Amino acid sequence: AKMEEKERQAKLKFRTKIEDKINEFLKNDNERTVKFPAMDKYQRSVVHDVSEVAGLVSHSFGEEEVDRHIQVWKKEFSPCEGELSALRRGEEWDPVKFQREKEEKEWREKLEEERSRALNKVAPKTNYKAKYEHLIGKEAALDAAKKTDATKSHFGMVSAEQKKDRRTVEDIQAEIRAKKRQKLDEDIHDNQS
Repeated sequence: AKMEEKERQAKLKFRTKIEDKINEFLKNDNERTVKFPAMDKYQRSVVHDVSEVAGLVSHSFGEEEVDRHIQVWKKEFSPCEGELSALRRGEEWDPVKFQREKEEKEWREKLEEERSRALNKVAPKTNYKAKYEHLIGKEAALDAAKKTDATKSHFGMVSAEQKKDRRTVEDIQAEIRAKKRQKLDEDIHDNQS
C-alpha cells in the first residue's frame, strides 16, 4: 500500500510539474512551441492530457523506448502536415524549402500531364513489358505491343477528353425544347392528315 501511495504521489508530482511548465509556456508570448525530453508512455499521456486541457496542440515524435518525445504548439501556431512529416522523419522543418519542393513537385506533375496530353497517350505508371517479361519474354512482348498499335487504327481510340459533353446547360435545354416543338408539330401534322 505504501508503494502504491508513493507511486501515486510521484505521478501527481510529475503532473504538477508538467502543468507548471505548460502554464509558463502559455504566459511567454515569444514562444510558439516547446519540446519535452524523451519520456515513457504514461508520462507522454500526461503531457498530451495537460496540453489538451490547456487548449494546445501536441504530437509525439521519435522511436518508442528510444527517443520518443512530445512537442507542444500554441493553437495559432499548430504545425502543418509538411512540418509534421519532417519532424516524424527527424528532420529540421524549413518552410521555404518545403514550399519550393511542393511547387517543384506540382510543376513536374503539371509538365508530365501536359506532355502526355500533347502526345495524346495515356502514360502508364509502370512498365508492363518489364513486369511480365518473365512470363512472355522480350520478343513476345514487343510483338504484342506492335499488334496493339496496328489495331488502334482499325478500331480507333477516343480519349476521355473528346468524349466530354462541352455544351452548356442553356444549349441542352434549348435542344430539348426544339425536339419537343418538333414532336408537337409532327403530332399536329399527323392529326390534320
